[in-house]
Amino acid sequence: MANFTFIDLFAGIGGFRLALESVGGTCIGFSEIATDAINTYCCNFKEDDSANFGNITKLETLPEHDFMTAGVPCQSWSIAGKNLGFDDDRGQLWNDTLYLLNKIRPKAFIFENVKGLADPRNSEALDYILERIKQAGYYAQVNVLNAYDYGVPQTRVRIYIVGFKEKKYLDKFVLASPTPGCVQLSDVLDGCDAKECRQSNGNNARWSLSCNEKGFNDYFLFNDLRNGNTTIHSWDIQETTEREKNICYILLKNRRKDKYGELDGNPLSLKHFQELDQSIKKDELEKLVEKGILKRVSYLYKVCKVNDGLSDDALWILEQANDGIINYDALKSSKEIKKRKLNAQDMLSTLEMIGAVSCIEERYDFKNTKISTGLLGVNRIFLPTCKIYPTLVASDTNDYVTTVNINADSIEDFRARFMQSVYRPGNYRQITKEEACRIQGFPSDYKLPPTRARWMKLIGNSVAVPVIKMLANAIVNTGVFAGQKEVVKKKNARCLQLDLFSLFEKYGESPIMDNCMVHEAIDIKYGKTISRQIMIDESKNVLISLVKKDNENVFLDKTSKIYYTGKKFPTTIALNKLYYFMPYIKGKGVKDLWMIKVARLGFRKEGTDSEDKNDLRLVFEIEYVGQLFDDYQLVKLEIWRAFTDTTMARLKSNAPRIRYNIECRSKM
Repeated sequence: MANFTFIDLFAGIGGFRLALESVGGTCIGFSEIATDAINTYCCNFKEDDSANFGNITKLETLPEHDFMTAGVPCQSWSIAGKNLGFDDDRGQLWNDTLYLLNKIRPKAFIFENVKGLADPRNSEALDYILERIKQAGYYAQVNVLNAYDYGVPQTRVRIYIVGFKEKKYLDKFVLASPTPGCVQLSDVLDGCDAKECRQSNGNNARWSLSCNEKGFNDYFLFNDLRNGNTTIHSWDIQETTEREKNICYILLKNRRKDKYGELDGNPLSLKHFQELDQSIKKDELEKLVEKGILKRVSYLYKVCKVNDGLSDDALWILEQANDGIINYDALKSSKEIKKRKLNAQDMLSTLEMIGAVSCIEERYDFKNTKISTGLLGVNRIFLPTCKIYPTLVASDTNDYVTTVNINADSIEDFRARFMQSVYRPGNYRQITKEEACRIQGFPSDYKLPPTRARWMKLIGNSVAVPVIKMLANAIVNTGVFAGQKEVVKKKNARCLQLDLFSLFEKYGESPIMDNCMVHEAIDIKYGKTISRQIMIDESKNVLISLVKKDNENVFLDKTSKIYYTGKKFPTTIALNKLYYFMPYIKGKGVKDLWMIKVARLGFRKEGTDSEDKNDLRLVFEIEYVGQLFDDYQLVKLEIWRAFTDTTMARLKSNAPRIRYNIECRSKM
């Protein structure tokens, strides 16, 4: 393997680092601003957060290194000021990246971005980026690659810009041959017989997904707006008559015709339905509305009068009338209403309430008209025979998988078996954290936050590791790092942060520490400042921390029961040795002593309407003991040291003579 140093910009959770370290790279620092990503990165690489250079927009330089990587976030690409030179390229993330490239001048780089950067509509932006790379003296190549071709069962198309300071290395740069389907969905799913479900590679993926050996789709789409052999509609799920199904199909087959409107899909009026089938009655459509399959849509509005005192937005809505008629679909699809950030339906409803407009035509449309939402919370269910899974995204999706394999000779039987064996008994689920890691090419035991929304955001924003490894190998194979000495990295001696993710996995909802037995036989009366110094074990550690202003009262009146820490906590803490807590009131100091009864994992604002289960915290349940001092003592508050070696004896001996000097990194 080669020996080279690299810096990881827009590092996320470390996909670039995993890949580059596997081919001989040594990371000498990273840049990231998202707290969850930083914690995850540091946790998995046993890295101190001091290795984080922080916000790239604030960086003027970086340490010298051989290889720069950057997964520049998706954004609109502005080319304003492109002739001002590198020294003025501040404030835009691409320009910040190019500024540092020119400043440090590593031997090679990889920049990754969404495939949209390679689209014709963004050609000017891409040309600008490539021109700036050229101006910096680099030779670059643009590659648009699908991760499915390089070792993951996921369609994930991204643009990768690879560059070298010397042209001779770019001339030697050769991508590895694609191997689509070498890893399939069944290979990464738990509880699945991969051998039984695996397809031959001769069966190519279609529409970015795939079909089985008999040509049937390997997934079922839950949608009322499309039709196909493996599409499940609302009327397939609910109990409906053949007559009702036929009415639904009439709407499905005709709603995209130009004669019914300008949009890709248009609602139909009763008159339209009767033109297509004169036997259809209004009460039949209303019955489908009651079942939640159709909905009524107020479509045409007549302008009645223009009231005095209307807002500019309301007046603009009325001005959109054509011969006194406002078309709802035309209104909601206009660019101006999007610029004004208005809701067409809300505006028309308000105008109708005050008599400015009246609805003169009502139509019917499917209730579920957002394709990605699907039906009843399900968008697609993928069979284990599927070779390829859709792109993982930060916001998660309504996509599910099943490990139940289905064999059938006809499409009718295929659908029937799916409904009977998978959908109706609920034999489907979302992908797990471990499966998501494998789909992105991470180790399945990669440490991520415990809650789904948080880990999905992190893994969905990451790069696919095998693609980066392939690119890094191709760069190393050019010889650009040949002959370099082995890199020796010095570890920073700073204290690492407590890994809350690991604690959660280890303890879950169980206490990390439980000192309840200490108080079992003690009669503590809350609200009374009775001295209990005789109870105090002076060898035990005490936690001292500044109390946030809005929490001071509960400590002053002795009513606090639960005490929350901030997110930061040193790993050197011995939780089972922490027995006492003293609130530090700003301007006063410390006086009252509390017993730490339980230490456990919890959430921000736990037990309130604002509880955030995506924000993991260390929680102390405490109980008032009494006054340690007769009056408040101003002590030196060094938060990192207080967690580890502040004993009751040390506190009592030093408090009276040490003045208030706060060096606090976290507030309670």
